[in-house]
Amino acid sequence: MPVIVLEARDFTSPLFLVRTLEVFSSCTAFSLVASLEHKSSNSIFCMFTWCFFFVITLLIHIISIIQFHSLIPISWKNLTMTVALLGVLMSLSSTVVFPWIVMDHGTVSPRALAATVASGLTFVAYAAESCVLRTQAHEQRGYISSLPGFLKIIQLWGGLKMIPLMVIISNMTTGILWQFWICCVSYGTCIFISLVILVVILGDFAGRCLLPFDRFLAAFSLIGVLLYMLATVICLTKILQMGETESNPHNLSVVIMETVVSSVTLLAYTVDLAFSIKLLCDRSHI
Repeated sequence: MPVIVLEARDFTSPLFLVRTLEVFSSCTAFSLVASLEHKSSNSIFCMFTWCFFFVITLLIHIISIIQFHSLIPISWKNLTMTVALLGVLMSLSSTVVFPWIVMDHGTVSPRALAATVASGLTFVAYAAESCVLRTQAHEQRGYISSLPGFLKIIQLWGGLKMIPLMVIISNMTTGILWQFWICCVSYGTCIFISLVILVVILGDFAGRCLLPFDRFLAAFSLIGVLLYMLATVICLTKILQMGETESNPHNLSVVIMETVVSSVTLLAYTVDLAFSIKLLCDRSHI
C-alpha cells in the first residue's frame, strides 16, 4: 500500500499547528524540569506526564502526516480524542501542581518559571485540539467525544493523579494504616476499570463483550461510585483528624488535594452512572 503524505495546505491546518505546539511545549517543559536539582514524587510525575504526552503526540502527529492510521487496528477517532482530553486534564494538573512544589521549597528559578509557562502552553494546545476535534463532522467523532466519553477520561485522570499522592502519603508518619490501604485498593481498582473500558472503546470490542456494553458500563460506574464514596469519606475523616493534631501544613495540604481529586472523580462517576441508568431505561421502553 503506498504511503500518502499530507498536502501542502494540510501543514497549515489548525490540527497540525496545535499538535506541533503540543510536541514543542511538552518537550520544553520536561527538558527544563530535568535540569532542576530538586526532585519529588509530584515533580517526577509531572515530568512523566510531559514525556508521555510528548511521545504519544509525536507518534500521532507522524502517523497523521503519512496517513498510516487506517492500518492501525484501533479506533483512530477515539484514540486522538482520548489523548487530547487526557492531555488537557494532565497538563492542567501539572501546570497547577508544579509551581506549588517549587514555591513549597522556597526557590523559584527562571527554569522552573519557564517550565510552568511551557506546561501552560501545552494545556492550551491540547484544549485547542479538543475543540478542533469536536468541530469535525459527526461521523468523524467517536464515543470519547460525547459527554459520557469525557466522563470516562475524567475518571481515568482522577485515578492517575492518585498515584503520586499515595506515594507521598505513604511517606507521611501521620494517618491510620488501614485507611491508607483501603484508599489504595479503591483507587487501584478504579484505574483498572477505567483502563479496561478504554481498551474496549479503542479496540472496538463493545460487540464482543459477554454482557451488553451499556450494562457493562453501568456496572463499572456503580462500582466506581461506591469505591470513591468510601475513599472520599476516609479523606474527609483524615482532614478532621489532622486538623486537630497535625503540625506540618504540607501533610495537610496533600490530604486536601487528595480529597479534592477524589471528590471530582466521584462526581464524574455519579453523573456517568446517571447517564448509564437513563440509557438502560430508554432502551427498556423501546
